[in-house]
Amino acid sequence: MAVVETRDLTKVFKEGALGAVNSVSLETREGEFLVFLGPSGSGKTTLLRMIAGLEAPTSGDILIGGRVVNDLTPRERRIAMVFQSYALYPHLSVYKNIAFPLKAQKIKKELHQAKVEWAAALLGIGALLERKPRELSGGERQRVALARAIVREPAVFLLDEPLSNLDAKLRASAREELERFHRRVGTTTIYVTHDQVEAMAMGDRVLVLNKGVVHQLGTPAEVYDHPADTFVAAFLGSPPMNLVELAEHIVGFRPEHLRPASSVPGDAVSLRLRVENIEYLGAEWIVSGSVGGGRLDGKKVFSRLTSAQGLALEGTYDFAVPQRELRFFDRSTEKHLAPRAVSLP
Repeated sequence: MAVVETRDLTKVFKEGALGAVNSVSLETREGEFLVFLGPSGSGKTTLLRMIAGLEAPTSGDILIGGRVVNDLTPRERRIAMVFQSYALYPHLSVYKNIAFPLKAQKIKKELHQAKVEWAAALLGIGALLERKPRELSGGERQRVALARAIVREPAVFLLDEPLSNLDAKLRASAREELERFHRRVGTTTIYVTHDQVEAMAMGDRVLVLNKGVVHQLGTPAEVYDHPADTFVAAFLGSPPMNLVELAEHIVGFRPEHLRPASSVPGDAVSLRLRVENIEYLGAEWIVSGSVGGGRLDGKKVFSRLTSAQGLALEGTYDFAVPQRELRFFDRSTEKHLAPRAVSLP
């Protein structure tokens, strides 16, 4: 295990252009599962590739295990990377794919079998060693890629959207396998994804990026419940946080906290909601509509409910949000502000 640190790390691909990564400073914890989360073009893969040694930074430093590694090759950095495509050699057996890094490192051939069988057993693919990649399912290919990475016993794992090519059902099971794998090996892992479900389910902490800038680093609960700015608030959640302008502030509240007023006891902010759409998603209902009257008149908001009983399209109903669930942002900077009392009607 090792700690990965970046200091003011920047990458500019074209002189005069905006940086793909801008002055990113971060430090992992030893053995943690850190997720880089952001939309396409946010800089998350570029940041990962610089840590891996596949992209040279324009400026800044990368440290692994306390040592500056800017000038070291990927192999010298003691990292292992798993790509979106898995990058398996189609003409080689699973055994030879897993053993390939050992051969490249010139490790004695008599040690290969024990190391390959150890890695294969850890990933549950011992019975697949004689097969070719084309004979494997997507989930099995992913496990082979992980076995090939772990056989080198790296200090750090780097994973670049390894589940994005799998269908939804297989992605869920593969996510569980990755979590079990990390618990067993305990190696510091950095995982890139655009999928917030993956980030929230797997990450010990989540680094939220957009346009090369870090917006927040925190636990899944911290970035979801206490977003640092309106970008994080709007990027996480489906539907995302309701954000409405109110004087010099932006007021935010999650859809699950906007409920019929009769079910919201205590100190709460009330509003009238004209229901415009009701979606049934099996375990929940998504109700959307416009606020009727008051300071938020006409604002579009979403509510996530376990039941929509008693609600009808075009009806107007009393809804409420607990005061403690309101989030406030500065209208000019869009940064989070301290809680304050507010009246919306």
